[in-house]
Amino acid sequence: MIRGGFVLTIANTLIKTLRVGVAGGALVLTLAACGSTEWGFPYRPHIQQGNWITAEQVARLEPGMSREQVRFLLGTPTLQDVFRSDRWDYPYYNKPGYGDPEQRRFSVWFEGDTLVRWEGDAQPERQPFQSHDTGRSATAENDRSAPAESTPTSTAQDAEPLR
Repeated sequence: MIRGGFVLTIANTLIKTLRVGVAGGALVLTLAACGSTEWGFPYRPHIQQGNWITAEQVARLEPGMSREQVRFLLGTPTLQDVFRSDRWDYPYYNKPGYGDPEQRRFSVWFEGDTLVRWEGDAQPERQPFQSHDTGRSATAENDRSAPAESTPTSTAQDAEPLR
């Protein structure tokens, strides 16, 4: 009887070891499968580089603008070629963690200090922080009957100086 109990103990130990091995293997396969889908594991950050320019900013460009006016309107250019100081480039690149990358280019040319021409890819209508579905059309937002902000004008009365 002692001999049969010894064999039974070894068989139970072997079965427990086999169960743990199978469970561990299943866990490893499950975790490996999670990493190959778009579940967010492992984390893949969005990579965004360059200048975000809207179609409204491009529409406000006018030939004859100074460099400072263009810089105020579009922002500081990402690329300024040392050998061609008459051209400013505004590239934009966005590679989401999952999905297709997006790339846009926009360039402006100067003669001296004066804007001559510009060209590039079609630019988006909105900034990335703006809601994509407001329920209103773009013209409805601009045609609101809300009073416009204005700078106060001086009156004929003498105002008391601020203290």
